[in-house]
Amino acid sequence: MSPQQLNRYLQQTLPHGRVAETRPGGCPAISLYLFDPEVLEGPLSHDEAQAVVDEPAYWSFCWASGQVLAAWILDHPERVAGKRVLDFGSGSGVVAIAAALAGAREVIACDLDTAALDAAQANAALNGVTLQRCEDWYRRPSELDVITAADVLYDPDNRHFLAEFRAAAPSVLLADSRVKVLGDEAYARQAVIEGRTWPDLNEFEEFNRVRIYHAG
Repeated sequence: MSPQQLNRYLQQTLPHGRVAETRPGGCPAISLYLFDPEVLEGPLSHDEAQAVVDEPAYWSFCWASGQVLAAWILDHPERVAGKRVLDFGSGSGVVAIAAALAGAREVIACDLDTAALDAAQANAALNGVTLQRCEDWYRRPSELDVITAADVLYDPDNRHFLAEFRAAAPSVLLADSRVKVLGDEAYARQAVIEGRTWPDLNEFEEFNRVRIYHAG
């Protein structure tokens, strides 16, 4: 998968959109193809802004929770080393790539968005690692050792995944910047770390405090 194909995905909603190779501030050990803010000469038009809302290219940004969890995994490689890891809602693939760099036996990027999976694999190649892909959580591979997930609880309807993650693997690593109380006592908080989306979207400060949890 080439940067040119990622540009074509972006240009479906932003005609002048493009990606650029960058290292997120919260996890500079990993290189990613992300949205290049230099293409914006001014604020988005109403039509462009609406298109971004209707069909968001989540994979073209590295969200705070993903950066923080990726950096945490690189600092704690024993959590994934030698294990089969599935990264749920993989987006840019930053967490999956971190798991691969930390010595995971196999890493599977899982996302409903085909463009996200293409981006994750392009970003993996940029970092010299390989990811498998899964387009449907309910058709995931069996015998998983670790589930990772970052910023997937923004929709209250997604809370059921907390129990599903625990049923799918003996260990779950979760990062979230929006939910202060998970409502599942099986998840123990490991750390609270500051992080910002890259490129920076100037989000509310409360969304820059990332909580990392472990279950299992």
